[in-house]
Amino acid sequence: MPMTPDQLALIRTLGTPAPHPDGGWAAVAVTGADLAADAYRSRLWRVDLATGDLTPLTHGELDTAPVCSPDGRRLAFLRAGADGLPQVAVMPTGGGEPLVLTDHECGVSGPLRFSADSTRLAYAARVPEPGRYGTDAAVDAHAEPPRHITHLDYRAEGTGFHLDRPERVFTLTLPGPLDPQADPQADPAPLDDVARPARAGAPTRPVAVTSGAGAFRAPIWFGEDLLALREVRGAHHCELVRIRPDGTASVVDTGAWIVGGLVRDLTHERRVWLLLADYGPDRTDFIGKRAALASADLVGTELIDLRVHTDPQAGGLVADGFCAVQGGVVIARERRGSVELLRYDGELTSMLSGPVTVTSAAGIGTSAGALAVAAGIGSAGDLWHIGADGEARQVTDLSARLRREAGVFTPAELEVSAADGYPVHGWVTQPAGEGPHPVLLLIHGGPHAAYSPTYFDEVQAYTAAGYAVVFCNPRGSASYGQAHGRATIGGWGRLDAQDVLAFLDGALAAHPRLDPGRVGVMGGSYGGYLTAWLTTIDHRWHGAIVERGFLDPVSFEGSSDIGWFFGLQYLGSDPELVAAQSPMAAIGRVRTPTLVIHSEHDWRCPLEQGQRWFVGLKRRGVPAEFLLFPGEGHELSRSGRPAHRRARFDHILAWWQRHLPVTEGAARS
Repeated sequence: MPMTPDQLALIRTLGTPAPHPDGGWAAVAVTGADLAADAYRSRLWRVDLATGDLTPLTHGELDTAPVCSPDGRRLAFLRAGADGLPQVAVMPTGGGEPLVLTDHECGVSGPLRFSADSTRLAYAARVPEPGRYGTDAAVDAHAEPPRHITHLDYRAEGTGFHLDRPERVFTLTLPGPLDPQADPQADPAPLDDVARPARAGAPTRPVAVTSGAGAFRAPIWFGEDLLALREVRGAHHCELVRIRPDGTASVVDTGAWIVGGLVRDLTHERRVWLLLADYGPDRTDFIGKRAALASADLVGTELIDLRVHTDPQAGGLVADGFCAVQGGVVIARERRGSVELLRYDGELTSMLSGPVTVTSAAGIGTSAGALAVAAGIGSAGDLWHIGADGEARQVTDLSARLRREAGVFTPAELEVSAADGYPVHGWVTQPAGEGPHPVLLLIHGGPHAAYSPTYFDEVQAYTAAGYAVVFCNPRGSASYGQAHGRATIGGWGRLDAQDVLAFLDGALAAHPRLDPGRVGVMGGSYGGYLTAWLTTIDHRWHGAIVERGFLDPVSFEGSSDIGWFFGLQYLGSDPELVAAQSPMAAIGRVRTPTLVIHSEHDWRCPLEQGQRWFVGLKRRGVPAEFLLFPGEGHELSRSGRPAHRRARFDHILAWWQRHLPVTEGAARS
C-alpha cells in the first residue's frame, strides 16, 4: 500500500544517541507523530549495540536529549510536561523513576553536559524579564508592557521575541545517593539564581553562571571552567567565551574566524577541536561558506598553535555529529546531496558514506568508535555503530513497518548539463505503471541546502499518489563546494532557474514514462521563490504551489527575522538589480494557477509575502487559492502539528488532482 498522509504516523526519528561508557548499550530518543492526539510522542529506549534489541527506559510524553554520565551511573535528559517546556531530569542507568530537577519558566534549551566527575550538569535556559511570558499570573500576554527595541536581531523564527528572555548558562549539582533511612524530601522549591546547600538525596537549585542581556548557548566543560558561544548584537554570528566559576566571561581570541562548533579533546586537557568559518573582514559574508576543521590549545583566552586541517572551499563540513573520539574527532560532511560521516586522526577517513544523511553522532567512551544516526533510502533514521576498525553496522531498523505498510520508491540518480554546460545533479522517482505519468518539479529551500536521495516523506507521498517527482540541487545549493554555493549571488532567477529547467528537460528525455505535456512545479521558502519566479518566465506549468515563499525582497528587509541582512547579501542593494530578481516585480507575467501556502506565525518568510502574492494573482485574474495555517511557523512541513501536516498533504494532493490529474488506477497500481 503506497504512502498516504495518514501514514505520517509510521515515521520514526531518532535524536542524538547517548552511549554508555562501557560501550555495550546506548540510550536514544525515538519520536513519532500521534495523529489521534495531534501531538508528538518521544520516549527513551535502551539499545543493545550487539543485538539491536530495544528496551524502554522512560515512559514520559516527550523525553529527549539523553546523555550518560562519565562514570556510567546516571542518565540525564530533557522531559517536557503538560506545558510543553523541557526540564532537566535524571535517573540511574540501571533503571528507576526519573527525578525532574528544574522548573525554568521558558524551559531548558540543552544540550546537557556532564562535568568530568559526573556530579554536575551544564546547560542553557532562557530567563524572562519579570512580568513577561507567564511569570506573573496577573499579567496576560496581551497586557505585557511594550518592547523597547534598539537592535535589528530582536526576534527569531521558532523562538519569537528573545531580547527580553536571553539564554543564560546554568550549572546544576546533582543529588547524592538516596538513603532509605534519611528523612523523606519534598520537591525542590521554585527556581531562583541562588544556590541551596546540597543534602544527600535532595535536589539542588540550578545556579546561573552568566548574567546580562547577552545570550549564551551550547556550553561545554573545560576543567572547572565552561566554554560557550555568545551572540554578538547586531551581527549574525557568535563569539567564543570562557566562563570562570565566578561567572566572569572572557572572549577567546579567534582572529578572523567564526566558530561554528567546539569539542574537547579526549586526551589533551588543553586541546580543543573547532569548526571555523571565514565570513570576511566584516564577518557578514556568510553565503556558501562552510567550516574548516581546526585544533588548538586553549591557554587563558588564546588559541595556541592553531592548525587548520581541511579546506573549507572544497568540503562542506557541518556541525552535525561533531564529537571527540580517541585520537581525533568525528565530523559530518555534505557531499553531492548526502551527508556522510568522517573521522579525522591526522587524515580524513570515511566512516559512513553513500546515499545517507547523517543527523548526529557520539563517541563511544574513550575508544575510536562512534554511534551515528542516519537516514537512508529505506530508512527515515536509524542507529549505526562504527567500530574502531572503521566497520559500519546498522544497529536498528525502525523503518521496517514504514517500508512494509507504505512502501518506498527508490530515487534514480541523474546528472544533466545546463545550457552553459554546467553539471546539474539530482534524482527522479516514478510511480508504478506504464504511464505516461504527470510530473512534479520539486524545488528545495535555502538556497544553501540540498536534496538527498534518502527517505523524504514529500517525495514518497507524491510518488505514491501517481506523480513522477523530479528534484535536483541547482547552483546555490549546498554540498557541491563553495563555488557552487556562491554562484547565484546577485543573480537569483538566472543560473538557478536555468539549472532546474535543464534538469527537468533532462529527466523528461531520460525517462520515457514521464509525460512532458503534464508538468507542475512546487517549492517552499527559497523553493517558493524559485517556483514563483519560474511561473513568471515559463508557462508550461499546469499548476504551481508557492509555499512560505520569499517573494518580495523589498518588504522582506523589514518584516523577516533575517531580512536586515539576508536579501542584501544575496540579491544586493541596488534597486534595479533587486527588482530584476524579484518575483513580485514580475507578477504581471504569471498565468499559472497557483496555490499559496503559508503559516500565520512564519517570521522567516513572513505572512505578508504569501498574502501579497495571492492577492496580486487574484487581482490580475490568475486562478489562485490561499491555504493559511494558524499557530504554525516556517517549519510547518517538517515539525508542525501532526494534524496540520496531514491536512497540508491532503490539500496539496487535492490541488494536483484538480490541476494535474492522475489517470484512474495509475496512482494505486
